[in-house]
Amino acid sequence: MIAWKQAATSPGTPVVDVLRLFERNSESIALVVDDHSRLLGTVTDGDVRRAILKGIPLSAPVTDVMEHQPITFPEEGNREQAVMLMNRHAIRYLPVLSAQGRIVGLLTLHDMTTPVRHDNWVVLMAGGEGRRLRPLTENCPKPMIRIGGRPILELILQSFIAQGFHRFFIAVNYMGEVIERHFGDGERWGAEIRYLKEESKLGTAGALSLLPERPDAPFCVMNGDLLTRIDYASLFEFHRLSGCAATLGVREHSIDLPFGVVSLQHDRVLDIVEKPTYTHFINAGVYVLNPDCLDHLPSGQPADMPALLSRVLQNRQPVGSFPIHEYWMDIGRLSDLERAHQDYEQIFL
Repeated sequence: MIAWKQAATSPGTPVVDVLRLFERNSESIALVVDDHSRLLGTVTDGDVRRAILKGIPLSAPVTDVMEHQPITFPEEGNREQAVMLMNRHAIRYLPVLSAQGRIVGLLTLHDMTTPVRHDNWVVLMAGGEGRRLRPLTENCPKPMIRIGGRPILELILQSFIAQGFHRFFIAVNYMGEVIERHFGDGERWGAEIRYLKEESKLGTAGALSLLPERPDAPFCVMNGDLLTRIDYASLFEFHRLSGCAATLGVREHSIDLPFGVVSLQHDRVLDIVEKPTYTHFINAGVYVLNPDCLDHLPSGQPADMPALLSRVLQNRQPVGSFPIHEYWMDIGRLSDLERAHQDYEQIFL
């Protein structure tokens, strides 16, 4: 049982502060309580992601996104009963209440059971040249550039392994032998690593045609140049509950225009907005695909993930989105790399 007060927050707390609470505690739950420690509701990682998709601003109070009738557990209950209740409802957190209805603890499935082992495949795309990072990539493949003394790809691999994933494919092309020498068969990390060797550049999806067999469960595809703290188990669970053929990780991104934007109808001015900020969801380079998505992939031909997802949509199969609120950095430019070095100790140590 963890100290519940570390996860407690008040009803007026903005959603953005709840995300900070998640980061501080390394637990994806907040307990909304009143002044007398009575539980008013709970907010989980999934609640926040669904709120983002609905357009609820992060400045909104936590009461706008919380579960008002969470599942709870009595103080006098035993460990076995708690585990059964969490498994029955597929939940990871269980607030514990006294006979008077006051919260006295918080149980986590992680602390009460052995770590969950995930057999889902993870495909890491590591074949790019990284031209925008030259001269660093002239003698080193982009995913092997070091941050905090370790290659980016190793940080990605270890983040998956820490969450119970152990079956990996790494797509290699440019200086792929450097990657293979470093990671080998994965035994050093307690994982199984196989390689998809591109004879020519196949894009961010084309290498999937090189998989030796068809996966029997949803699998993750991720770019090999991302520094992130994504909860991958939540990503797979989000995908499962959505019923979609594919799920695309998305990231909110804002652009500040330094000019006034004019709306026109023919030669008439309809409106003028001075220096507006436009907010969009961008492709975050993380995907979960059902095995039948591979049916839309041309064998041995170059293809990118957006084109593959477009084919899935054209086949009238739904594609879902998974908002990423955790730390995320696409290391595509030297300025991104410099920022990642600055962030490393704070985010990953």
